[in-house]
Amino acid sequence: MTTKPVSNETLLEQLEWRYATKAFDPARKISAVDWSALEKALILTPTSYGLQPYQFIVITDRATKEKLVPVSWNQRQPADCSHFVVFAARVKNTEADIDRYLTRIAEVRGGSPEALGGFKKVLMSDVVDGARGKISLEWATRQAYIALGNFMTAAALVGVDTCPMEGFVPEKYDEILDLPARGYNSVVACAAGYRAASDKYASAPKVRFSLSDLVVRI
Repeated sequence: MTTKPVSNETLLEQLEWRYATKAFDPARKISAVDWSALEKALILTPTSYGLQPYQFIVITDRATKEKLVPVSWNQRQPADCSHFVVFAARVKNTEADIDRYLTRIAEVRGGSPEALGGFKKVLMSDVVDGARGKISLEWATRQAYIALGNFMTAAALVGVDTCPMEGFVPEKYDEILDLPARGYNSVVACAAGYRAASDKYASAPKVRFSLSDLVVRI
């Protein structure tokens, strides 16, 4: 019998351990090895069609992190955490985006972008000219939230604390990080690092509804 990569017990223990960290220890930094794994976990997040219509802005520069505090409802997580990640969604999908993706498929799997013409038609008729194309930013935002969840779970498994954040002014983040010039908008963020000993929420019981309230088996 093949051994599970992560036991059921370890998975649940780490998900019980994690919480939305309110106070980070600014002196503790995530190691380069651990951060490299977490960045790769972000890249490995599944997305619709595999398009990855987002960018992850990783901020470790102290001055930039401090600039974000006043436009984050004066919350200290952006400044005090080790690494602050802003999830930026693509505002509009274009044919150039599709071509770039098809070129990448050919690079990784072999063949040529031209051989993927049928797939290109599907993508163009949906995420560029079709239903999802009309709500490009909203659709990309949904993909970004999948990445956020994947990131937090991966972080918990390697013992890194996180705090997902919607409490900020997106327009100000966009301005500070120069996102519109690249065709992206900030949609959510996540602080990562290690909890401060003074964070009272670390020991607070986790409040969740029961399985019977949320899981419907048919």
